[in-house]
Amino acid sequence: MIRLKDTRFPNTAGFLENAIRIAEYYGFSPLDQMARMPAAQISQRKLPSLSKVESEIAFARRDEKTLLTAARRCITSMRESGALLAWRTSTSTSGIPAVSFELHIVGPRTAIAEALLIIAGNAIAEESGIKERVLSVNNIGSPESNGRYVRDVGLYLRKHIESISPTLRGRAASDPLGTLVQLIERGHPAISRAPQPMEYLTEEERRRFWELLEYLEIFGLPYELNAHILGSRDCWAHSLFEISSVDSESGARIPVAFGGRYDPLASRVARTGESAAVVSITCEIKGSIRTGRGKRSGAALPVIYFAHLGTEARRRTLSVLEMLRRESIPVYQSLWHEQIGEQMTRARQLATPYILIMGHKEAMEGTVLVREVATNSQEAVPVSDVVAYLRRHKVGIKPSEIHA
Repeated sequence: MIRLKDTRFPNTAGFLENAIRIAEYYGFSPLDQMARMPAAQISQRKLPSLSKVESEIAFARRDEKTLLTAARRCITSMRESGALLAWRTSTSTSGIPAVSFELHIVGPRTAIAEALLIIAGNAIAEESGIKERVLSVNNIGSPESNGRYVRDVGLYLRKHIESISPTLRGRAASDPLGTLVQLIERGHPAISRAPQPMEYLTEEERRRFWELLEYLEIFGLPYELNAHILGSRDCWAHSLFEISSVDSESGARIPVAFGGRYDPLASRVARTGESAAVVSITCEIKGSIRTGRGKRSGAALPVIYFAHLGTEARRRTLSVLEMLRRESIPVYQSLWHEQIGEQMTRARQLATPYILIMGHKEAMEGTVLVREVATNSQEAVPVSDVVAYLRRHKVGIKPSEIHA
């Protein structure tokens, strides 16, 4: 949990204002302002109640139950576009009062979803004033490979049952993974030799995981592989991650954000195969938490659409988007679209007068095409000069921010 004394904000509202600004830059909208699926349609699709879904799940983490409500709200807010990017807040009064700021991406099945969530979550933590951070990443595979892992965890716990607290011994047989999570939280000495989920991944799952790691490496975001970042197999699949702050005095790690791909839970809620990912950043409550912000509140609408063509271009687009965000140059993007045609259709719908295009050639050369829609003219600009180019041509820059 983020401690406000470690940030630059005097109260929780300040933290949330900053988090919302970053989230909305990357295209996330407030979930509570999205239109819900009509009740008749929910009934027609025979979506299960939250209580029924909850009864079917063996929760391994304390924060997993709160994901249920958000998952249902996202599923019932899906559009025909096939992608939903939403932010929401939820509060907890158990223990230290805290607020969780969640980012959800529902629909896209590729690693771009997790990569975007990690980059946005890292930006929120960084701009809050948390300078020393550690990103830990794990992969628990698909339900099939994870099943083999959980089986071996159960066998391992059985061998060490005498060293386990009597209060956990009963759970070890019925919920090995949940028991292991508890032992990790308690720092049990046996956890260092426990089976590791990444050893059970299939070749296809390894390739999928490497895709995420490539996004992080090309973006330049350091990470560590950590087999102790775990969650219930009924909720999560494939990638899990955690962002921690590092205490300047003790060097201890303090988890501030947790996330991953929650396809199994989303599929239970939707009654059909569904893909979804989340990052949840938790901050203590101090002072006001009211922000009064909505979609792009107080921000200029983008006049630029950023399109990519090819895998390599999409990997490198994230760095350019972050550079533009830091310079307060708003852009639209659809990173989850695979085809350039889909993106150009979206750009026409948004009627942006300028389009930035990065294809494979541009990605290799470190350039981006700047196209003016009205004249259909375009110019290749080095990525390092894009901000200066846009400022010279007064594209996407507020008049007050233009420097002579």
